[in-house]
Amino acid sequence: MAKQDYYAALGVERGASKDDVRKAYRKLAMKYHPDRNPGDKTAEQKFKEINEAHDVLKDDQRRAAYDRFGHAAFEQGGPGGPGGAGGFGGFSAGGFADIFDEMFGDFVGGGGRRGGGAARGADLRYNLEVSLEQVFHGAKTQIRVPTSIACSDCNGSGAAGAAAPVTCPTCHGHGRVRAQSGFFTVERTCPTCQGVGQVIKDPCRSCGGTGRVRREKTLSVNIPAGVEDGTRIRLAGEGEAGMRGAPAGDLYIFLTVAPHRFFQRDGANIYCRVPIPMTTAALGGSVEVPTLDGRRARINIPGGTQSGHQFRLGGKGMPVLRSSAHGDMFVQTMVETPMNLTKKQAELLREFEGAGSAEKTSPESAGFFSKVKELWEDLKD
Repeated sequence: MAKQDYYAALGVERGASKDDVRKAYRKLAMKYHPDRNPGDKTAEQKFKEINEAHDVLKDDQRRAAYDRFGHAAFEQGGPGGPGGAGGFGGFSAGGFADIFDEMFGDFVGGGGRRGGGAARGADLRYNLEVSLEQVFHGAKTQIRVPTSIACSDCNGSGAAGAAAPVTCPTCHGHGRVRAQSGFFTVERTCPTCQGVGQVIKDPCRSCGGTGRVRREKTLSVNIPAGVEDGTRIRLAGEGEAGMRGAPAGDLYIFLTVAPHRFFQRDGANIYCRVPIPMTTAALGGSVEVPTLDGRRARINIPGGTQSGHQFRLGGKGMPVLRSSAHGDMFVQTMVETPMNLTKKQAELLREFEGAGSAEKTSPESAGFFSKVKELWEDLKD
């Protein structure tokens, strides 16, 4: 199933500002949040889509990649940010230079890898999904990476018994051979040693002379507190092993922060919706809300609190990366209308309704319907 356009998912134009993107996301996140739509699979899927779209469009570099390449920028091995959780893929660091060399190297004497050594190992990519709690506290986790490692039987040399390779007799160690063709001197990769400059007389049976074998290795990864979604972590030398003892490539870990069932993140700030009973909103009281540090925070609710009112808890948000500072937590109250009333409760509410003035107890609704009445009268005239 094709993915929806990120701009369409948030309902913004392609030239929308970051502030417009953020506002559109927050509005839709409130609408489709799982807590507000329990059991609604459509709303849950929509919530995931707008989170994915916001994660890309809020970041300038990832947005630029998406504008240029579309969803392909974030697929396995693509030029953009992370894909699905736990995914794994490889990508070459050679890029355009390798393509140029392949096409024109024989004619201009160029070449990415000259003689005198085997090719460096490929860089690898690993997509890691982490929880919001792990990002808040910082974490250390282990990952299992399928890769190529140096052959233990030949110590990575590719030769049986770890014997030293000998100089290639065809190119004499240069890795390339030249041939005169009219006015041009054509230089090609040596067909005997494949550009390495050395050959192995007796190849290792375990690795077939490559000096490396396929294995899965376990690595420990430190998740710094406060990292953003899409952060890239580089582990130098943990990519694929190089050919015949050449240096290994690097491993790049792309982090994806999983959606949380209670909290939504916007930079260093955390947002949380909390339902409160109508009586508490009307009479006042207090409620306890969870925080990401595992504790509880008590909020005093003044009488007459309206649905949608936000309370700010200073310093209860996300830690700022490489800093001792923290963002804030914003708690939005959602006044819950009573349901399944008993006969006595219904009678009390009717008594309440008839005892006071609507203009005083519900000024906003009374004012609205007063204006509507005036509108109707104007239309009659």
